[in-house]
Amino acid sequence: MKLDILYFAWLRERIGLPRETVETDAPTVAALVEELRAREERYALAFSDLAAVRVAIDQELRDFDASLEGAREIAFFPPMTGG
Repeated sequence: MKLDILYFAWLRERIGLPRETVETDAPTVAALVEELRAREERYALAFSDLAAVRVAIDQELRDFDASLEGAREIAFFPPMTGG
């Protein structure tokens, strides 16, 4: 499947891209992250601490074990704080 992936804040800075389109057969977000980590060191660094990363599938906050079936867009971002 083809997915649009969006990176925000320090994830975008570490990876060096605001967005990209990837072709994947990953069944879950966690599997997608493993594919990304294996691509290059910059992805491994960005996803080195998943406790500091949140994910949304088609603009809905989800867990890393969520299925990618039918997904079109994945967004990765740091936890949000109030203020």
